Amino acid sequence: MTLPLSGIPPVGIGAASGVAGSLRGTVATEATDGFAAVLASTFDKLQATQSVTAELGVQAATGDLKDVHDYMIASAESGVATEMVVTIKNQAVAAFTEIMRMQI
Repeated sequence: MTLPLSGIPPVGIGAASGVAGSLRGTVATEATDGFAAVLASTFDKLQATQSVTAELGVQAATGDLKDVHDYMIASAESGVATEMVVTIKNQAVAAFTEIMRMQI
């Protein structure tokens, strides 16, 4: 029996609120979909996270951003999300390689 994964609810802070929380909830809410659908959804959310970070970075560079901590939080969330997706990809490749090594 497997239990669904549930993430810690995100704390809303500025423009970057809940991005990492939405990535954590991907596995729990889409467990009935196939692995490819979950992976594609995670990549889409990662791209959205990186877009928000890029927009906040431009605003910080031009001086239009009121609170620089919003950019720092978004940057940290983007970094953690990128590391998570890369780790999942590496584990999937390792699992595929191990399956290919199995003898029939």
